[in-house]
Amino acid sequence: MDFIKDFLPESIKSIPTHMDFDGQRQAERTFQIIIILFGVVGFIYGYICQQFSWTMYILLAGFALSCLLTLPPWPMYRQKPLNWQKAKKTDTEGNTSQTNEKRHKKKEKTY
Repeated sequence: MDFIKDFLPESIKSIPTHMDFDGQRQAERTFQIIIILFGVVGFIYGYICQQFSWTMYILLAGFALSCLLTLPPWPMYRQKPLNWQKAKKTDTEGNTSQTNEKRHKKKEKTY
């Protein structure tokens, strides 16, 4: 899938595609509130009109609205980015140097 990125222009590559953990929590809460609100309103309106189809139309409208508000990584969902630790250096086997030292010490103790 990474080979597709080579064909994209820089303007598209620069679009942020991530959301921080706090933004994910906020998006999930927004999604839940919208779905519940539209579900209740749709149920009540469908019950009054005696048309289940209106309930489904209103619920689908709420789903579309919640998708529009929560799926794209809007800037309001990227307010608190994480600072990641630097990667540890690894040897050719993919092991960190600390684990190799521990292995050698274990071998020395067993002799």
